[in-house]
Amino acid sequence: MHVSRQQNEADGSAERGPRARTRKLMLVTATRLMQSGITPSVSEVAEAAEVSRATAYRYFPSQAALVHAVVDEALGPILDWSSESTDAGTRVTELLATAMPRIDEFEATFKAALKLSLDQWAQRQAGTLGNEPLFTRGHRIDLLQHVTVPLNGTVPAEARDRLAQALSLVFGVEVLIVLKDIWGLTSESAQSVAEWAAKALVDAAIREAGTET
Repeated sequence: MHVSRQQNEADGSAERGPRARTRKLMLVTATRLMQSGITPSVSEVAEAAEVSRATAYRYFPSQAALVHAVVDEALGPILDWSSESTDAGTRVTELLATAMPRIDEFEATFKAALKLSLDQWAQRQAGTLGNEPLFTRGHRIDLLQHVTVPLNGTVPAEARDRLAQALSLVFGVEVLIVLKDIWGLTSESAQSVAEWAAKALVDAAIREAGTET
């Protein structure tokens, strides 16, 4: 079983009044815990929010569902990003300019979500995950495919897919882990490096397509 953003949105939109406030309280509490470096269980959020475990599980039936909802809240405007530019290089720069400051602001939250993903991978490898729903990530796929839209007709579809896949290596919290935690860069410098690398990948894909025609 996978937990999707659409499922979380459907669950949230069905709540009104006090129910909506309770759900919001749990999300705010979970975000606070994740911003402190914790990847909380549903029970831990229920205790911190002072709601019953039964109530908490009605809103978030699994840790994966809870963390997915928190991540979507943290992503915020990134999920709604789009560009009308006809230049892929401009699009990817615009995306990073929108996304990276937000990712930096909620860095601890995204790292906590990444930890859950890695923990579940380890549990699957060990055969101990059981029936726990998988926490899956994939928003960057849609975003980066949107970046490559201007290349339709000039760059083959397979090459556009490869470009989007390559761009995923310079977009997301993983970039901050490498550039800030390992290289010791500031947030601003990390964003600059990511933008440079992304533009270089776009330019390389365009040059390669021109050479092959």
